[in-house]
Amino acid sequence: MTTLIRGGHRARHRVVLLGGGYVTLHAYAGLMRHAGRAVRSGGVQVVVISTDDAHSFHGFTGEVLAGLLPYDRTRTPLVDAMPHANVILGRATAIDAEHRLVRYELADDPGERVLDYDALVVGTGGREPATAVPGLAEHGFTLRAPGDIAVLAEHVRQAATHHDRQPHTVVIAGGGMAGVEMAAALADLGGARVHVELVHSGDAILPELRDDQPGLARRAERELKRLGVRVRLGVRLASVTEDHAYLSDGTSLPASTVVGTIGQRPVQVPGLDAHRDPRGRLVTRPDLSVVDGVWAAGDAACVVHPTSGEPVPANALWAIKGGEHVGRNLARTLRGRSTKPFAYRGLGQAASFGFGRSISELYGIPFTGWLAWVLRLTFFLRFMPSRRKAAQVLGDFARHAAYGRSASGSAPVEATVADLAPARTA
Repeated sequence: MTTLIRGGHRARHRVVLLGGGYVTLHAYAGLMRHAGRAVRSGGVQVVVISTDDAHSFHGFTGEVLAGLLPYDRTRTPLVDAMPHANVILGRATAIDAEHRLVRYELADDPGERVLDYDALVVGTGGREPATAVPGLAEHGFTLRAPGDIAVLAEHVRQAATHHDRQPHTVVIAGGGMAGVEMAAALADLGGARVHVELVHSGDAILPELRDDQPGLARRAERELKRLGVRVRLGVRLASVTEDHAYLSDGTSLPASTVVGTIGQRPVQVPGLDAHRDPRGRLVTRPDLSVVDGVWAAGDAACVVHPTSGEPVPANALWAIKGGEHVGRNLARTLRGRSTKPFAYRGLGQAASFGFGRSISELYGIPFTGWLAWVLRLTFFLRFMPSRRKAAQVLGDFARHAAYGRSASGSAPVEATVADLAPARTA
């Protein structure tokens, strides 16, 4: 759905949100929570400019790839998630902070348009740098662009059901949390018909856990081994062709499925170039403003941790909390009050290796097995933008527990009893 703001009555205050991800949804929620009456009365107008008409919840990407959840469960139309906002399906092309203007193009109607704003929130997120690996953009898969997950899952299902003599090989590049979860999910999806190779340039997977939670990192290694995932360390993905993945050590792997989880680059909107760090992220002040009238959070921003002084991690939780804080500060500015600095210090992280198998860390306390899986599920359900979708996800898992994964309606090619057995704690 496209809603274009035209002439007519101009609200006393216009807030423009760029992107349809976590920052935008939670900035909107924070603004509605603290200044909802002004929005509903028309005194504040909220405009969203997004290239996608739905919000993609990435927390259950592994479950979608493994066939445990339908892809639709992770998608919430923006007009449903933000009913008091005007949603424009298009792309922001430039920001003019001096004159408080944002330029954009509609998805279905070329030609530049201009919209003035009183407050602008940049939540355009990040994308995998696919062009950094020759051939990856043309022949491989990524996870962050709209529709990527659905296309990848269908591709692997079709490859796994092609009955030839050799298992279908999938190469995952990147041994961080996303890469490890994708490797486990695709191995779980294909069973004996899919062979997964995880390639990581470092000397160990999950570097974000290795120092603080070595036990969880070791548990992840055991889970990958259980699923038959081969881990190659100290080597990176060098190039990709239609049917091979070439590695930096000279090895070539026959693979028609290559997935790049090789970090991310911010989606930049031209303008504010003097306020970017070397990685292209907008550098924020303590209250998450960039310059007067412009705010940023999430993967497109460099937000400094309030205690360590280092940039916060680029993941969904920090984008959610950053968006919430921006929304609260927007409400404060509407009342003429001073803004507050971002004070969130973190909660934890988690990864899943199949139904009932997870690792998680909450306030520095490690959990594994069913308890970790339930904690992760509870946390993700809490932050899904649609209560209806969250209830459906809970129902899907309940049916899966009762009847097996065929109840999801998106069954993988092969599953074993071992895949469904609860894990012993490490």
